[in-house]
Amino acid sequence: MKSKLSAKLGLVMLLCFGMLLSACSSGGNGNSSATNGDTGNKGDAATNAPQEKVKISFMGHGSPQEKDIFAKLIKSYETKYPNVKVEYTSVPPAEYNQKLSTLVASGKTPDVFYVSGPQFYKFAEAGTIQNLQPFLETTELFQADNVWKQALDRYRFDGKQLGQGDLYGLPKDVGPWAMAYNKTMFTEAGLELPPAEVGKWTWDNWLDAAKKLTKDENGDGKVDIYGGANFTLEGAVWASGGDFIDYTTGKVTIDTPEFAKAMQWVADLRIKHNVSPSPEDEKAMNSYSRFVAGKVGMFPMGPWDQPGFWDLPFEWDIAAWPVNPETGKAGTWVGSMGYSVSSKSKHAQEAFNLAAFLALDKEGQKQNYELGQAVPNLIYMAKGEFVAYDKAPANRQVFLDIIEDYGHPPIEFGSKDTKWIDTMWQEAGKVWDGKMTAADWAKELQPKLQELYDKGNK
Repeated sequence: MKSKLSAKLGLVMLLCFGMLLSACSSGGNGNSSATNGDTGNKGDAATNAPQEKVKISFMGHGSPQEKDIFAKLIKSYETKYPNVKVEYTSVPPAEYNQKLSTLVASGKTPDVFYVSGPQFYKFAEAGTIQNLQPFLETTELFQADNVWKQALDRYRFDGKQLGQGDLYGLPKDVGPWAMAYNKTMFTEAGLELPPAEVGKWTWDNWLDAAKKLTKDENGDGKVDIYGGANFTLEGAVWASGGDFIDYTTGKVTIDTPEFAKAMQWVADLRIKHNVSPSPEDEKAMNSYSRFVAGKVGMFPMGPWDQPGFWDLPFEWDIAAWPVNPETGKAGTWVGSMGYSVSSKSKHAQEAFNLAAFLALDKEGQKQNYELGQAVPNLIYMAKGEFVAYDKAPANRQVFLDIIEDYGHPPIEFGSKDTKWIDTMWQEAGKVWDGKMTAADWAKELQPKLQELYDKGNK
């Protein structure tokens, strides 16, 4: 009887010991232990490799090219962490936010997922995503002085405001919105190429080149090739010394002379000068399609557009944004998408390892830029081998200048609710169509936008 009791006791102890090992190897059990992040990630795959096979989910979005790129990056991650299997889902961009919100609401949040802007703000405030600071403080992959501050600050949250406090996400990328141009078109027209150095070209230079590139090829009275397209209102406003909102006070600031003048300049590119496609033209063929078809001379692009441009049948490059001649300043935006880890993840360490691999690992970053996905998050790599990379654009330094010198976060940064921004763009058609002046439009719309902002964000 005594021997049977001892055997049973031994079996219980063995099972308990096994359960303890299992809990340690998986980084937690889905409750608070899964969010510790202090389990010792030294950036070494061997020390982080779980003792049992685990599966984590990762959801993102993007073009078919981006999906292929991430499939390769994930394969590299799985090679480095052979005991982790990643279930990767790429959702069409237009469906992503809705699908993510549905998964979060149903308790099926992916372990790792893209998040940015208003959604990041909401998720951080609601505790939907992990505070990654404990993980970062124990990993050799993260060196704060070697990652773009302009990217990291997008994912800081102090419990009340964005931009300060702990990191709740890692940058997937930092996306400087640059101005691409059809080099072949400029050369054939005998025009000076737009310079890469900011300050060497003004809005007047840009408009003069656009007028000379705009053509009615068949003489039917309709423009077939436009000199430029999508000169952004954001960049024009920032270059003029204006802004859309002051997030420190919560005041919508479109009712200023600087804003009105900038908006009217952009509107006049079509209304007065007819060098850019109209909204109706955009419906027939969007400006991206026009540029790749050789029907637009100058067009904004992000680093992620590179793979789609590498096979174009003409030469192209990127230039600095022209400066407003009245201020001597240029402006454009720097976007970013981030990786966050679900606070409900049962494999938080493995999920963080994936986010860190995609955002910070040297080999992952190298693959990312070589495949044309992004500017490296690692500064030394961006300023070294990325700038020297032998694929177009030749003037890669332009991307870095925008990040460091004159790029701004997109308007929505700092807004939890973007109805005021959505309404602004919907109403802007009155100016683009010439039905209202920018000054009258801004004066009339400011109170409405202010009310919407206050209602959704205060």
